Amino acid sequence: MANKNTGTGKSLLIVESPSKVKTIAGYLGDAYEVDSSMGHIRDLPQPSELPTEMKKGPYGKFAVDVDSGFEPYYVVNTDKKKKVTELKRKLKECDALYLATDGDREGEAIAWHLYEVLKPKVPVYRITFPEITREAIERSFGEARDLDIDLVDAQETRRVLDRLYGYEISPVLWRKVSSGLSAGRVQSVATRMVVQRERERMAFVAADYWDLNGQFTCTTGPDAGSSFGARLVSVDGRKVAGGKDFNDDGALKKPGSVVHLDEADVTSLAEGLAEAQFTVVSQETKPYVSRPKAPFTTSTLQQDAARKLHFSSRSTMQVAQRLYENGYITYMRTDSVALSTQAVNAARRQAQELWGGDYVPDSPRRYASKSKNAQEAHEAIRPAGDHFRTPDQVRSQLSADEFKLYELIWQRTVASQMADAKGFTATVRLGATATDGRVAEFSASGTVITFPGFLSAYQEAKDSARDTGTDKDDAKSGDKRLPQMEEGDALEAAEVTADGHSTRPPARYTEASLVAAMDEMGIGRPSTYAAVISTIVDRGYVKVRGTALIPSWTAFSVVRLLEQHFSDYVDYDFTAEMEEGLDRIARGEEDRQEWLQRFYFGEDGADNGLKPIVDDLGDIDARALNSIRLTEDVTLRVGKYGPYLETGGSVDPDTGEVTDPVRANVPDFLAPDELTPEKVTELMEIGRADGRELGTDPDTGRSIVVKDGRYGPYVSEVIPEPTQEELDAIPTEYYKNGNPKPKKIEKPKPRTASLFQSMDMQELTLQDALKLLSLPREVGTDKDGEVITAQNGRYGPYLKKGSDSRSLQSEDQIFGITLEEAQRIYALPKQRGRGATKPPLKDLGTDPITERPMIIKEGRFGEYITDGETNVTVPRSETVEQMTPERASQLLSEKRAKGPAPKKSGARSTTRKKSTASSRSGTGARKRSTAGSKA
Repeated sequence: MANKNTGTGKSLLIVESPSKVKTIAGYLGDAYEVDSSMGHIRDLPQPSELPTEMKKGPYGKFAVDVDSGFEPYYVVNTDKKKKVTELKRKLKECDALYLATDGDREGEAIAWHLYEVLKPKVPVYRITFPEITREAIERSFGEARDLDIDLVDAQETRRVLDRLYGYEISPVLWRKVSSGLSAGRVQSVATRMVVQRERERMAFVAADYWDLNGQFTCTTGPDAGSSFGARLVSVDGRKVAGGKDFNDDGALKKPGSVVHLDEADVTSLAEGLAEAQFTVVSQETKPYVSRPKAPFTTSTLQQDAARKLHFSSRSTMQVAQRLYENGYITYMRTDSVALSTQAVNAARRQAQELWGGDYVPDSPRRYASKSKNAQEAHEAIRPAGDHFRTPDQVRSQLSADEFKLYELIWQRTVASQMADAKGFTATVRLGATATDGRVAEFSASGTVITFPGFLSAYQEAKDSARDTGTDKDDAKSGDKRLPQMEEGDALEAAEVTADGHSTRPPARYTEASLVAAMDEMGIGRPSTYAAVISTIVDRGYVKVRGTALIPSWTAFSVVRLLEQHFSDYVDYDFTAEMEEGLDRIARGEEDRQEWLQRFYFGEDGADNGLKPIVDDLGDIDARALNSIRLTEDVTLRVGKYGPYLETGGSVDPDTGEVTDPVRANVPDFLAPDELTPEKVTELMEIGRADGRELGTDPDTGRSIVVKDGRYGPYVSEVIPEPTQEELDAIPTEYYKNGNPKPKKIEKPKPRTASLFQSMDMQELTLQDALKLLSLPREVGTDKDGEVITAQNGRYGPYLKKGSDSRSLQSEDQIFGITLEEAQRIYALPKQRGRGATKPPLKDLGTDPITERPMIIKEGRFGEYITDGETNVTVPRSETVEQMTPERASQLLSEKRAKGPAPKKSGARSTTRKKSTASSRSGTGARKRSTAGSKA
C-alpha cells in the first residue's frame, strides 16, 4: 500500500458507487476510511434554480457564461449536500485523501469536483481501480498520480456543449412540433438514423424473383445413395438473379449481367429437367479458417448481449456495473480491445486447462481497436483477477442475468486467446440440359470444421441477413458435409421444384445494430449508448416491437425540422467530428474555450455557429412541418394528441361555404411503413363514419353519434348548446372592475360507451348504440339484497355486486346472462385477482436466461408478462399479439436489472433556504490544482 506522508491516522478513500465500499474496505483494512460520493456531487443547475441575483446575469440562460470563456456555474446537488458534509467531517480526521473514482472522463470530473468542494489540506492522490480485486487495488496504490485536467476539461466541455445544444434547439421543437420534446447532440442523431431507416422501408419496392431447388442423389462413388440439396445459379451461362441483384426500387442493378426468371420460366424449366441427366460439372475445395474476435469493448458487449441474451443496452450496463463493483469483471466502460499481460496469461492458461495445448496458439494474440475515436485508457472487458474464475465457479454467487453476462464475457475473453478454427469449404456445380435446350447449372456448398479451435468456447451472434448485406434466399448452405463426388459423376434428380421469393426491405435497427452503426461512425461514446437509446424510447421518438426500433410520427416531424434548419447538428460526420474534438481536448491538443467558441458563435467572420443559426431561423411553417403526404389526396398530420389522416376540406370561393375535412385516427400500434395506400383507404373509411349520426334517443331527445377515438370507437350522446333564453335567465355577475363576466351553463357530461370488439362502427345501428349506452345492465337482486349488474370495462365484460367483481367470458353475456347464472358465478369462491380464473393470454415459452416459463396474463392494471417471479407490464406501444419471446425476455431482464423498488422513507424533508454553489472563477479555471501530493 502507499506510504502516508503525515501522521499515523487514517486515509480517506472516496469511490463513486456505495456498492464498492464494503469490498474495498475489506481489502484495505482499518488504515483506510472508505466512502462513496454516490456519483456526481455537483452539476449545472436549471436556470430556474439559480440564485435570484444571477438569473438576469450572464449565467441566466444556460448556467454558463458564454461571453467569459464558457465558464460554468456549479451547484452541489440537493440530495448530495448531506454526503458532502459527511465527507468533509471524515476528511478532518484523516491524513491523506485518495480520489478513487472511475478512470474515465466522468470519473475524473467527479474527482475534480470532490477536490474543489472538499478543499483538502492534506496530501491528495488520484488512483483508479480497473477491477475490484485485491491484486488490482494493491497495484493501483503504486500508480497514484495527479488529476488529469485535460480529461476534466473534456468532460466539462461535453457538459457545456450538451447544455447549449439542448437549450437552444429544444425550444424550437416545443414551438413547432410539441411541448415536452427535447433535442440532444447524440439522441437527435440516433433518432434520425432510426427515422432514415424507416423512410427507406417506406420507399422500398419489392421485387419478385424465382429459381429452382433440387434434391440430388449420388449414383456412384463411396457416397452412392447420399442425397444433398442444390439451387439453380445459371441458365445458358447467365447468372440467375437473386435478392442481392435488385435495388431498393425493385429494379435490377445490372440488367444485362443476370437473367431474371419469373414463375412461368422456372415452372417450364423444372418440367424440362424432370427426366434430365445431371452430372458434376466442377468441384472446388478451399481451406476454411476463422479467427477469434477481440475481447469485448462497451459497444461490442452491448451488441452481443442484445443478440444472444436479448438484453437491452440499459440492462447490459446495469448488470455489468454490478459485476464490476462486486469484483467479477474489469471496468465496463472502455473502447480498448487490449488485455494486460496478466489477463493474456490467465486466458491462455485456462484455455489450455479446459481444451488442451492444441487449442492455444504458440504466441499471445494482440488486438488493436478499429473503432473511430477509440480511447485506449482501459483494458477490454474481461473476468477480473490474474486467475479467471470459470462460470461454474461463480454460478451460485450470481443472479441469472449476472451469470449469463459473466459467462458471455468469460467465453469471449478466453476465446480471444485460442487457436483458429480450421476446416474446408467444398463447392460443387452440377448441370443438365432441359428438353427445350436450356442448360441449367445448380450449386451446393458445405463447410466442414475439422478443428473447432476457439469455437469450442465462443461463437459470435449475427444480425439479420439484410443488416449484414446478404439475403438468406441467396445464402449458401453452410456447416454441412457434401457427399464425395468427382467431376463427370452422374447424379439422379429426386425432385426439382420452383421456388418464389421477394426482396426484403432494409431491416429495422435493433439496439444491437444501432449501437454497432453509431460506434462504427464515431457518434457519441459507447458508454452513453444505453442512456441515449433509453432517452429516445422514453421521449416517445422510438418504440420497441420485438427487438426492432420503430420511429413514431413525432420523430419524423422532429427529424424533418432538424434536417431543414439544423442540418449540421444531425449530420453524422459533423457529430463524429465533435466527438473527435472532445478527444483532442482530452489529449491536451486543443483548447476548450476556443473549441466551444467555434461551436457556439462560429468561425471568425462566419455565421456558422449554433447561436447565429438559432437567431436567424426565420419563419417555420409548423403545419407543413407536421404534414406528410401519403397518397394523392390523403395527408398524415402530427397533432397534439397524436397522428391522424386528413383529406378534403375547402372553402367555396363564390359562396364562402366551408367543407370540413375528413379525418381518421392512426392506431398507435401501426408502424409508419405499414401505413400503405390500402391501409390509408381502410382508415379513411372509418374516418368517414366518425361522427356519423345514428338517430335520436327517444327517451332524451338527444342525437346519438358514433366516433373514432384515440383508444378505439365509441358511441356518445350530443349535448345541445344552451339557448339564448337559457343564458338570459342566468343572473349577471361582475368582475371587480365592473365588467360583466361571461355567462356559462354547466353542461351535463354526455353518456359514452365503447363498442364491443365484435362491432363495426360503419355498420352500427341506433339500437346497438342505445343498448351500449344503457349499460350497466341490472341483472337482478341477490338473496342478500345486493344488486348485481353486468358491465363492460377497460379489460372486458364483468359482473359487479357492491365491491365484488367477477369476470365474464364474453361480451354477449352482458345482455344475456340471467340472475341464476350470475348467482352461480358468485357462489364460486373468489380467486385472487379479477382474471385469476382466466387462462394466460399468451404462452411465450421458456426464458433463455432464467429457464422459467414466460406467459402474458391480464391483471388489475392491464396485461403483464411474468415468469413466476418477475412481473413487467406490457408497454403501451406494444400489443399481446406483437409480443415475441425475445422481447418478453428482454423486458423481464430490464425489470430484474432495476432491482426492487426503493421503500418510501417516512422521514420528513427539511427545506433549506440557501444552496451550496460554486462558480469557476475567470482565470482560475486554467489554474486548477491537479490534486497532486503537494496539495
